[in-house]
Amino acid sequence: PLAIALPPPALLGAVVAAYLLGAVPFGWLLARGLRGVDLREVGSGNIGATNAMRVLGRPMGLVAFALDVAKGALPVLFLAPMAVGPTDLELARLLCGAAAVVGHCFPVYLRFRGGKGVATGTGAILAIEPRVLLAGGLAWGATLLVSRFVSLASMVMGLTFVAAAAWLRPGDGPFIVGCALLASLILVRHRANVGRILRGEEPRIRGNR
Repeated sequence: PLAIALPPPALLGAVVAAYLLGAVPFGWLLARGLRGVDLREVGSGNIGATNAMRVLGRPMGLVAFALDVAKGALPVLFLAPMAVGPTDLELARLLCGAAAVVGHCFPVYLRFRGGKGVATGTGAILAIEPRVLLAGGLAWGATLLVSRFVSLASMVMGLTFVAAAAWLRPGDGPFIVGCALLASLILVRHRANVGRILRGEEPRIRGNR
């Protein structure tokens, strides 16, 4: 009979905990607590940091962004090492980072209606390979400077993650595949933004008007 290897309980627990942490909707909680509004019903309708910044202003938007980044980084830095030994650590880090991103995009607390995974994915990449994040951040900044579209900058950053991972860690197939899956998720979650850009309806950040 075919034997199916199940993950050890500690790793499974770490992945579940990473998902539950990633699912905490910090932007939504801040908007609800400070303004009494539901981020899903204002602005772009997204619970992420960009919409939180539109609704709450730059300072609290940055707080939401930092919290979303942290919930991607913390599972990689702490939950994964607690669950496995050094031999399996890299895989555990990838799984915990991915679980946090999935939690942000599909949070159980908000009936699976979540954000787009950019900030949380950024946190996971930061904890795994800061050089890849640096390359993606530079691409994000350059694209934003030229286009003034946060959504376009985020999509370009996701694609840059893949190219940078392949360049900096060419033998690390799981990490490259993980970056490719993250980029694909970011692109899919931004499909409505792509349509608005093509129709000329996507809002630009201030400073280009």
